[in-house]
Amino acid sequence: MTNYDIGIDLGTTSIIIAVADEGVILNESSVVAYDTRKNKVLAVGDAALAMVGRTPSYISAIRPLKDGVISNHTLTKELISSFVKKVYNARMMKPRVAVCVPAAITGIESDAVVEAVVSAGARQVFLIDEPIAAALGSGLDILQPDGRMIVDIGGGTTDIAVISLGGKVLSAGLAVAGNTFDEELIKFVRQKFSVAVGQRTIETLKKEVACCPQKDFSASMETKGRSLITGLPQKITITTQDLYEPILPLVEQISTVAHQVLEKTPPELAGDIYRNGIMLTGGGSKLQGLPEYLSEQLKVKVELSPDPINCVALGTAKCLSMGEQLESGFVNATPRLGR
Repeated sequence: MTNYDIGIDLGTTSIIIAVADEGVILNESSVVAYDTRKNKVLAVGDAALAMVGRTPSYISAIRPLKDGVISNHTLTKELISSFVKKVYNARMMKPRVAVCVPAAITGIESDAVVEAVVSAGARQVFLIDEPIAAALGSGLDILQPDGRMIVDIGGGTTDIAVISLGGKVLSAGLAVAGNTFDEELIKFVRQKFSVAVGQRTIETLKKEVACCPQKDFSASMETKGRSLITGLPQKITITTQDLYEPILPLVEQISTVAHQVLEKTPPELAGDIYRNGIMLTGGGSKLQGLPEYLSEQLKVKVELSPDPINCVALGTAKCLSMGEQLESGFVNATPRLGR
């Protein structure tokens, strides 16, 4: 009964839920608004995100997932439970749920994910590695003896994998991803312009102005914040060229790890990757000029997934109908509950 099967992209920045035959049915921020005086959850998801930077001291807007794993188990359960009930409130049967996890996740961290999803009402839980899910959601046929390479740049982590015959041949991960870009941009604006800007302003700056220099692109944005000198509101203009300085060291780190994976790839699969190219997925992959930069550094064609933000969730939902065909990176985690 595939209509009771759902896939969850449990991301640091957002949680996306998909059904194989329906596509994405929920996409909300991974944020919980918590009242510390009453020890009570006030809002989750987008409603909680709207409170970020605007709450009194006794209300905390918390992201309970950090670098792709659970940092606050209680609030993560609240988050997942709220979303699963929102999606399946009117249905009688509990769903089978597949959840994508970073390739480098530990056993303790994956157990926490399973516990949170079961607490939310799942009857079975499966775990799938993000690169495998990203490849499936991007429409790649990973069951063939044909090497594919995925660079999945999420909110908290970047996962890189070489895939063939339905399993991972090589993989690596690093804690440089979309949130790292945001943090470095905030620091840069403070240091260069002596202006403090908010998270949402930086997110817009990253999407509309930031770029790798390999692409012929130039933009500017009028940015408002608080002067660190006078303490008063201030308006500044930031250009693409300004942002090369914080952006380049981060994309260099991603390029370096991808290069290390390619160096260890068996020759036949390396030839396949040279022919097929590298697929970029995840919200962080939408940085302007990133495909061109990585292509120049790795000497391989690099392309952006047709749906880089939703592909992991779509692939996670799809994997439930392919379980036995996937050689690695996909496990039935339900037996762990009896340990």
